[in-house]
Amino acid sequence: MLINLTEEQKMIRDMAREFTKNEIEPRDKWMDENGFDFDLYKKVVDAGFMGINIPEEYGGGGGSAIDTTIIVHEFAKGSASEATFLDAHWMAADLVLFHGTDDQKKKYLPQACAGKIFAFGLTEASAGSDAAGIKSTAVKSADGGWVLNGGKAWITNSGVADYYIILAMTDASKGNHGISAFIVPKDAEGLTVGKFEQKMGIRGTATCELAFDNIRLPADALLGKEGDGFMMAMAALDGGRISVAAICAGVSEHAMTVAKDYANSRIAFGKPIAAFQGLSFRFAEMATDIKVMEMLAFDAAAMKDSGKRCTVDAAEAKLFAANHSLQICIDAQQVLGGNGYSKEYHVERFVRDARIFSVAEGTNEILRMIISGSVLAKK
Repeated sequence: MLINLTEEQKMIRDMAREFTKNEIEPRDKWMDENGFDFDLYKKVVDAGFMGINIPEEYGGGGGSAIDTTIIVHEFAKGSASEATFLDAHWMAADLVLFHGTDDQKKKYLPQACAGKIFAFGLTEASAGSDAAGIKSTAVKSADGGWVLNGGKAWITNSGVADYYIILAMTDASKGNHGISAFIVPKDAEGLTVGKFEQKMGIRGTATCELAFDNIRLPADALLGKEGDGFMMAMAALDGGRISVAAICAGVSEHAMTVAKDYANSRIAFGKPIAAFQGLSFRFAEMATDIKVMEMLAFDAAAMKDSGKRCTVDAAEAKLFAANHSLQICIDAQQVLGGNGYSKEYHVERFVRDARIFSVAEGTNEILRMIISGSVLAKK
């Protein structure tokens, strides 16, 4: 890690590292085969990680963006799934923290800290990269509440979440400015959770479709101001992209470690294969790329903590990390030769996990649009 951590942050890092070693890494293969691990989730709750991003007044740890980046970075060294689960929960809870009323914060944030799972519902079957194209609607009712209809797809933590932060169109004539956010409990009448998706990777996360059929919500289900939902979602994605970059670095480091141990123990032509220059140079590239991932992720996190807009920095961090993480995992698999294709050696799972990072929280193509738009903008 290339930033100067405070003593408290070093303690957070060490705690997350130890928890990953003892609790997360041993369960990653099980999650890949069986799905969401409720027993591990309870341990995450008991360890205090669920509310690390929430101020102490609501029962949380009062952590910064750097603190949360440290944690998902360490978690990802044991399981990309568990790191992704936690980040998705934080991202949804942050929307309440940054945009909720005092009553909403008092009601929901202590629950987020205590272990209630939150999920962020933006993506739809016909609105992925084009987030402004969502079809879900929320219409005001005569009693001052709202009636929600539509559906969502590819929502991390869906199926296990207690609360969903759902983006819906409240005034189609205003385009982006006609989207609003709502807090929807899991037991809302009219909410249907579909089957768990059978994914290529990060199979330890819960991912389902959601359907909304005339869900009646009270007036205080509106999160933030009416019409501010799109802006809120884009800001949330900035934080999510920083976390994804850190997760990429963690997964990459795990893959490189497995490959390094194998290369130092596998004997060919009378010596460890690590001694061959052609192979050793792969590790030079891996190590350099991982270091750059960490630098970009923590630099963007520091910018977020400073209160500055970090949209471009977060996009740069995720774009670089997503591209290089997948390649590092493939290179690590190549080091293991035929064994890299076997589930026994885990690296094939890292390859499958890393594939999602160029899609989740904004595709590489969308990120290139953000970055190039900033570079080419007229001053």
